Amino acid sequence: MGTSVRRSARCRTIGVGLAAVALASGAVSCSKGSEESPEMSPAAAVAKAAKNTEEITSFRYRMKGEMPESGQVQAEAAMRTKPDLAMSMKMNAAGQGSAEIRLVDKAMYIGGNPELAKEMDGKKWMKFDLSALGKDGGLGAAAPGAGQADQNPASMSSFLNGAKDVKKVGTETVEGVKTTHYAGDVTLAELKASFKDADKSVREQREKSMEQLEKLGLDKFTMDMWVDAQQHAKQFRMQGDATKGKFDMTFTFLDYNKPVTVEAPPANETADLAQMMKELQSS
Repeated sequence: MGTSVRRSARCRTIGVGLAAVALASGAVSCSKGSEESPEMSPAAAVAKAAKNTEEITSFRYRMKGEMPESGQVQAEAAMRTKPDLAMSMKMNAAGQGSAEIRLVDKAMYIGGNPELAKEMDGKKWMKFDLSALGKDGGLGAAAPGAGQADQNPASMSSFLNGAKDVKKVGTETVEGVKTTHYAGDVTLAELKASFKDADKSVREQREKSMEQLEKLGLDKFTMDMWVDAQQHAKQFRMQGDATKGKFDMTFTFLDYNKPVTVEAPPANETADLAQMMKELQSS
C-alpha cells in the first residue's frame, strides 16, 4: 500500500512539473519596435520593428492573460539568448498555484511550489533535462513542452509583420510611456510567408515560435503592438480562438539588452525528473 501511494504521489508531481514546463516554454515574447514617422506607412513601421527584433539578446517583461488549457496566467521574467539561452520566471497560474522557473545549462528547474516540495522528500526544485527530450528511453518527444523551452520569445513580436491589414490605431500611454499603437489580423499562412526574407537563423526561430501556436490549434489571431519613442515595443497583445481554448496574452516590456544572470539551484535541493521517471518505470 505504501509503495502504491508513493508511486501515485510521484506521478502527480511529475504531471504538475510537466504542465509548468509546457506553460513556460511557449507563452512569452518581445520585440524591438519602430515609431512611425510621417513618411512611413503602418506596414513599413511594423516591418522595421520586425527587423529590429534581431538585435535583441536579452530582456525583462511581464505577461498576463489566458492560455489554452492553463487558464489565467501572470508572470514576470528575464531572459537572454546570448552567449547562451537562460531564463528566470516567477509565475502564477489558475489551478496550479505559484512557481519559479529557471532555464539554464540546457535544463529547466521548477521550484517555489509547496505542493511539489511535499511530494519530493522536501526538495525545493524539480529538474527537467532538456537534452534528454526526444531520445528513445528518455523523457520522450511527446512530453508537454518538449522542444519548445529553448525558443527565443522575442521572435513572436515580429508576427504583426505578417498581417495584410496593419493599421495605426492611435497614440496611447502605456505605464507612463507614450506609444504608437498598431494592430492587424494574422493567419499562420500569412505569417509563414513573411519569414521568407529573414536570415536563416532568424527564420528558423520564428518558424519554431509559430509551431507553438499551431500546437494550440490557433490558425488566426489579432495582434496589437504599442511602440515607444525609443523604437522598442513597450507592449503587445495576441488574441484568438484556438481549438484548445481561448488565447489572449498581453506582454509588457521593462528593458532590453541589459545583463541577465540565471543560476541553477543547489544540487542538494533539486530532484531530477528524469531519474524519478526511471524509478517509476522500473517499479
